[in-house]
Amino acid sequence: MFVSNCLSVNEKGHLTIGGCDTVELAEKYGTPLYVFDETQIRQNCRDYVKSIEDNYSGKGLALYASKAFSCLEMCRICASENMGLDVVSGGELHTALKADFPAERIFFHGNNKTRAELEFALSNDVGRIIVDNITELNMLNELAYKHDKIAKIMFRIKPGIDAHTHSFIRTGQIDSKFGFALETGEAMEAVKLTKTMENVELYGIHCHIGSNIFDVEPFELAAKVMLEFIAKIKAETDIEISELNLGGGFGIKYLSSDEPVAYGEYMGKVAKVVNETCPQLGIVTPKILIEPGRSIIGSEGITLYKVGSVKEIPDIRTYVSIDGGMVDNPRYILYQSKYELICANKANEPKTQVVTVAGKCCESGDLIQEDTKLQEVEHGDTIAVLSTGAYNYSMASNYNRIPRAAAIMVKDGEARVIINRETYEDITRNDV
Repeated sequence: MFVSNCLSVNEKGHLTIGGCDTVELAEKYGTPLYVFDETQIRQNCRDYVKSIEDNYSGKGLALYASKAFSCLEMCRICASENMGLDVVSGGELHTALKADFPAERIFFHGNNKTRAELEFALSNDVGRIIVDNITELNMLNELAYKHDKIAKIMFRIKPGIDAHTHSFIRTGQIDSKFGFALETGEAMEAVKLTKTMENVELYGIHCHIGSNIFDVEPFELAAKVMLEFIAKIKAETDIEISELNLGGGFGIKYLSSDEPVAYGEYMGKVAKVVNETCPQLGIVTPKILIEPGRSIIGSEGITLYKVGSVKEIPDIRTYVSIDGGMVDNPRYILYQSKYELICANKANEPKTQVVTVAGKCCESGDLIQEDTKLQEVEHGDTIAVLSTGAYNYSMASNYNRIPRAAAIMVKDGEARVIINRETYEDITRNDV
């Protein structure tokens, strides 16, 4: 019935998550409100950790891509579940370190890291810095020398794979701002350059072909391309690449009709390619890393809103206005992302109305969904937007000087605040 196992309907006909009544959560904590189910998040982490054990005899690491949703509590959960962490900015790195996440399990990405960010990473001995371009490589070698460090690096590679996804979130093809291209020879040039550098050590290569992918084949092809590059590196430079990061991008259920590949099936098929190809190429099977983000947190989060007005324009459309919008969920205005919505206090009633759900921002494009089916709603009802765990809070803004929403974690019928709701004072805190 629902996009996630953590959702249900109770005897009152109310939507529940993690055993908590969402209508009661909205009343107690206010709206808009991000709600996450801890039990299912932890289970997803364990599934990925187990997949490394089952398919690679434990010779690997599952890294949570924290850009999907980063906060202290999420970092603590990942640390306790033996995950690594993928960070893409100084802010995400700071969050991880403040949560006492083990620095050696932090992998630092980014296509334009600043000198300050690289020094921050070096001074805290992060596990790996994933180098994106020659300029960064030279700067990192210089900074590592300055700080008497050896930077442990991987290279981000563009394997040239079409991931069959939205053009804005395809990152593996040659026309991408991320990484070194194989076709032009720049990737091999970067590898050879490391042999002249005394303060960087090349451990591995990394690729990420896109996001919310529902096909296994692009991942299988990417693995084969990357392994062939590892063999070429060995042949041309005598460098043994010991780590291969195959990225993330695994699809989730945004709609009940979505059919993402089960984690175990994906891992099994890709592992088959890895374990068969390495002996054929005469290379040692590298340590395998993966970077699930959305697939750990996406379906396990929802956002709750209160309905303000319902405005019917005869023969055109009906607008349902909520107390949030593009400030807490910008994905529709960016990608026209599809979501399932439900009136939380009428969850056991049929969806008989076609509506457009509009946000409160002074912006005509501030919509959450257009022409979507919903129960007959009225002022004061609670609406839940499902599968908003990933890239909603993390992409939220203060447009129109609207404070960011609170976030809570639920488990076994109990709820706790993990991010406080911003106040008007927070909005002006840095004004001078």
